Amino acid sequence: MLRLRDIMTTDVLSVAPETSVRDAMELLARQHVSGVPVIANHQLVGIVTTTDLLMFASTLPGIPTQRDVDEPWSDTGTTIAEDVERERECTGAFFADLWDDAGADAAERIANVDSPEWNALEEHDVSEVMTCSPLVTLNPDAEVTSAAALMSDRGIHRVLVMENDRLVGLVTALDIAAAAGRHDRAPRTYVFNRDCDFREQDFDRRS
Repeated sequence: MLRLRDIMTTDVLSVAPETSVRDAMELLARQHVSGVPVIANHQLVGIVTTTDLLMFASTLPGIPTQRDVDEPWSDTGTTIAEDVERERECTGAFFADLWDDAGADAAERIANVDSPEWNALEEHDVSEVMTCSPLVTLNPDAEVTSAAALMSDRGIHRVLVMENDRLVGLVTALDIAAAAGRHDRAPRTYVFNRDCDFREQDFDRRS
């Protein structure tokens, strides 16, 4: 029976709780992974996924995406009262133009690494985003079928493999699918007794 230790990844990518949300997003994108464990002082404290990060980014308040440079003060020839009235009329349009990200897709906004949204992600860290409990873990000797059933029941894509309270590996749904594919392609050897063997044995017994 195939065990988790047979298919798990032992060189596990991880982040620290104090890793910024921006750095975590860059790491996951660069390594092409959808989630990583969070480790503090060599102890597993949580897990963070791309879904967690994107959902957090989408809750950030709107930030101006552009701002015109203020022109130096000049004498317009208008009175103070007229200037105040003009400001009141322009306030709505000013904020509507400036805060033009209202309702925009979060993924599109943070795709631009020069945007204020992207920079704001540096002000938050993984500890604000990660899932702390319940963490789904299994022993290295657990059967792969048990991990598959657990992932299906919980609607998750990875299981953390723990041994003696220490993270020793990670198994993803892709790992299980790859293992199943290798098993299906494995050559099978069937052993058959020849008819002459049976006849010879039968003859020997009768003798």
